Amino acid sequence: MTLVTGPGHDDTGHDHPAGPASGLLAGRSVALVHEWFGSTGGSEKVFLSIGDIIAHAERFVLWKDGDAHEDSPMRESWLARTPLKASKALALPFMPMAWRTLSRKDYDVVISSSHAFAHTVKLGSSERTRYLSYVHSPARYVWSPHFDGRGANPALGLPRKALQAADLRLSRHVHSYAANSREVQARIRRYWKRDAHVVNPPVDVGFYADAPAADRQQSRDYLLGVGRWIPYKNFDLMIEIAAAAGLPLVIAGKGPQEAALRGLAAKAGVPVRFEVRPSDERLRRLYWGARALLFPTHEDFGIIPVEAQACGTPVVGIDAGGLKETVVHGETGFLVDSLDPRQFVPAVRGAAELDRARVQAGAAAFSPAAFAANLSRWVTDATG
Repeated sequence: MTLVTGPGHDDTGHDHPAGPASGLLAGRSVALVHEWFGSTGGSEKVFLSIGDIIAHAERFVLWKDGDAHEDSPMRESWLARTPLKASKALALPFMPMAWRTLSRKDYDVVISSSHAFAHTVKLGSSERTRYLSYVHSPARYVWSPHFDGRGANPALGLPRKALQAADLRLSRHVHSYAANSREVQARIRRYWKRDAHVVNPPVDVGFYADAPAADRQQSRDYLLGVGRWIPYKNFDLMIEIAAAAGLPLVIAGKGPQEAALRGLAAKAGVPVRFEVRPSDERLRRLYWGARALLFPTHEDFGIIPVEAQACGTPVVGIDAGGLKETVVHGETGFLVDSLDPRQFVPAVRGAAELDRARVQAGAAAFSPAAFAANLSRWVTDATG
């Protein structure tokens, strides 16, 4: 079976709508499961997109935070009724048990959206159930804590080996894996010794590309950083890069590092503006006004860089992770093999010379239509 990587096209070379996906698994009982469901980040968007494609599927999550997506009914596990939902790290050892005691109902197909233990889910007792798992990453806390400092939680130190063993033992029944990037595909092969198809996540490139005229006519005179303000995203490095390049910086998002970042910004020597929780429309305008998106982060895939490119905004990031898949070095951005802020300065200057139309065209391969077509091929091949 070949890797699923490219978008679907009609005779004109444009993305075709996801027509074939509308009847995907019609006539079969389907369960979709996801880890915890909070703010709508990348993995949650994928889960919702799969739900749109397989609209008749029943949906399960470990728990929902607040009233997240009341318009999309989701059944919660027993963990939702415990204090453990307040601490993902403390809840991790109990997740495999939750996924094995979720429902006694038999399904024809179970599809998990997994970045922790969702791929270990087993529902009912039927031997005919086909288990498929779309993997955002093998649990970083468990398998690759060096990618994310949050994985260094002392509560995980002793049980990590046991959790790795449980992860392998309880996922032997999975019939087929899909990875959100070649980076994650390689991790699945390295940690789980399993093959996986690549199905890149959907990005609403049409929304970001089709900006109002006023957004398109901005001067592109600042650098931009977007995302959650947490340590591994390296917003402190973005401030240093902007200072080394002598350019203003806009930081958009939210997170626990806000106070620390504002303190660094006050000493940066260049203007740094914070945009807290911008709307999608505001974020689109910020993308269009930026000279380049700074993304010095090792991500599994990285939806934000694709959004920026859909606006014709080049990406300047590190030569690692999902950026190697979404950024064409020297054409749609620049990838730097360093965390020294001075090494990013030539890339920032070079970004201003790139062809914006070429940058924008590169984002089309990650459209929702491409995702629907690729997901449908994977599911159809895996379920027969």
